[in-house]
Amino acid sequence: MTIRKSILVLQFVLILSSAKVFAYTENKPGISASTNVETAYIDSTIILDSIYTSPNEAFDDIFSEKFDSLMNDWYIRTAYNIDSTRVPSSLDQDPHLSQECFSVESPFGTIPDSVFIQRLQALNSMIDLTYNESVKKMIEFYSVKIRKKVEIIIGLANYYFPMFEETLDKYNLPVELKYMAIIESALNAKAYSRAGASGLWQFMYGTGKKYGLEVNSYVDQRRDPIKSTEAAARYLSDLYNIYQDWHLVIAAYNCGPGNINKAIARSGGKRDYWSIYYRLPRETRGYVPAFISAAYIMNYYKHHNLSVSTPSFQLHSDSVLVTEFINLKQVSEALNISMEELRELNPMYKKDIIPAQKNKPYPLVLPIEQITKFIEKEKDIIAHNRQHYFPDNRLKEPEAITTSSSKSSNVPNIKGKTKVSYTVKTGETIGQIAEWFNAKVSDIKYWNNIRGNIIRAEQKLTIYVPTGSVDDYRDLETMTFEEKQRFIGKTKITNIVAQEETETDFIIHTVKNGDNLWEIAKKYSGVSADDIKRLNNITNTRGLYIGQKLKIMKKS
Repeated sequence: MTIRKSILVLQFVLILSSAKVFAYTENKPGISASTNVETAYIDSTIILDSIYTSPNEAFDDIFSEKFDSLMNDWYIRTAYNIDSTRVPSSLDQDPHLSQECFSVESPFGTIPDSVFIQRLQALNSMIDLTYNESVKKMIEFYSVKIRKKVEIIIGLANYYFPMFEETLDKYNLPVELKYMAIIESALNAKAYSRAGASGLWQFMYGTGKKYGLEVNSYVDQRRDPIKSTEAAARYLSDLYNIYQDWHLVIAAYNCGPGNINKAIARSGGKRDYWSIYYRLPRETRGYVPAFISAAYIMNYYKHHNLSVSTPSFQLHSDSVLVTEFINLKQVSEALNISMEELRELNPMYKKDIIPAQKNKPYPLVLPIEQITKFIEKEKDIIAHNRQHYFPDNRLKEPEAITTSSSKSSNVPNIKGKTKVSYTVKTGETIGQIAEWFNAKVSDIKYWNNIRGNIIRAEQKLTIYVPTGSVDDYRDLETMTFEEKQRFIGKTKITNIVAQEETETDFIIHTVKNGDNLWEIAKKYSGVSADDIKRLNNITNTRGLYIGQKLKIMKKS
């Protein structure tokens, strides 16, 4: 027997012993949950071919931002008592996790693939819940890396999913499509992408208008949970009429039919998602695995020791139609409801104004216990301070809204400045970049339409710098982290240690791509993430950068 044949036989034996069962569908490199895993015929050539062609990508970086955006939302921070001064990165694994944290089953890495396959198959979905390495990595992303955030998503699902299911059923669509809203917006009705997509279902302006969503100076129905869900169902129905394949429908919802059609044409007319997989944009390649993984985790979260995170106050609400102009401040003052809460319940009203008229009523969403009180006092509320809010009973120029996330409406002055572009490097924060460019964080956020403080590696930022110093600032693009620190007069941070401590008391760890403090701590016996933070004077756990040298105290 040749060496090559021996290796193939050994691989075949290892595959049989570890995975126990594989399924294979022609033209689909993934493992289909619709295949009978108990009786699947196993062929060594097919298995080996499947392993080397199956998608095996991680998409944490793409989907983490939406979850971080959710955690920055006022309603979520308040309802779940989240400290707004320290919102962990989605890529930060829970520091309290240990190999023993899964009380229901084995740690994630030891769960056989056959378990995931059988669970997906048991969902009896109208949509093929394919299983492959990319799906597995997204399940790990949900169940391990952002588990605390997922527990909040599970709680929010109790509020939104009944609404989604009713609408999807109305259009005779698979109710499993409700999981798309998790990967679109993390169930954040106020989600807004840099590309301009808005709401739970992330409609772009043009697509939203096409499906009947009103978007004007006062109203953005892309943020209306009921209206946007109706529009999403109609859009999904139209896409299915085109492709007759739910994977292609889901992918087309993400990147548009044009990109799907190009991928089909470039693959010789193949109309199967996994056959055109590598001809799709990277985000779309991650979209279907993220959808399948969301379906899995929302049904099997208890098996991974995840629980439903309930808010400190009720999310129950109801709506009442109003037929006259009304400002949310009038409602706030009359019913003693905070403006932040009213804005969260009514995210579709951009300027705090409901531009209702008798021939065009609009809904006002209130905590359910306030509905009766509003109906009883409606005339008084509408009359309250009316001349101030609506002089001569007319809509006036909308007032600028000042919220906790937008405390200043001042437009940055760019007179005498020139626009430069900067590409964010792994581990860099918006605060560091602001220091290097001698700019305000708020200005950089304004120039780049950034909400919150989340930026990602490879993101292109527009920054305005003094015209006479353009060349100096452009050089920042190619500098190392240490060179950028020296550029602003900072030397590499050194740590003050006790005199009796010598270099022999430490191990030097060089930060690699994908490292975080908790992963690093696990590599050294008796060392915690907090130990590393204290010793290296780290205040921002997201500030690690590739090549950074960390001191690790040796434990006796």
